[in-house]
Amino acid sequence: QVCAACHGADGAKPSAPDQPILAGQYADYLVKTLKDYKAGKRTNPIMQGFAAQLSVKDMEDLAAWFASQKSSLHDQR
Repeated sequence: QVCAACHGADGAKPSAPDQPILAGQYADYLVKTLKDYKAGKRTNPIMQGFAAQLSVKDMEDLAAWFASQKSSLHDQR
């Protein structure tokens, strides 16, 4: 639900143009991004606060779910 507020229910419809599509992203990229927010290597107050609460398992689970969602990021042949 926290993710849905900015990225849409399935991660495919961000609420603003500066928020990325998460649906269909590569899971390893999403995990790295969340780890970078948690470590302070990426700066966004909302994402840093959210990522700070996540375990590595939580990050992996979120990433796997978003990666499995249909998306306009990749050709859906």
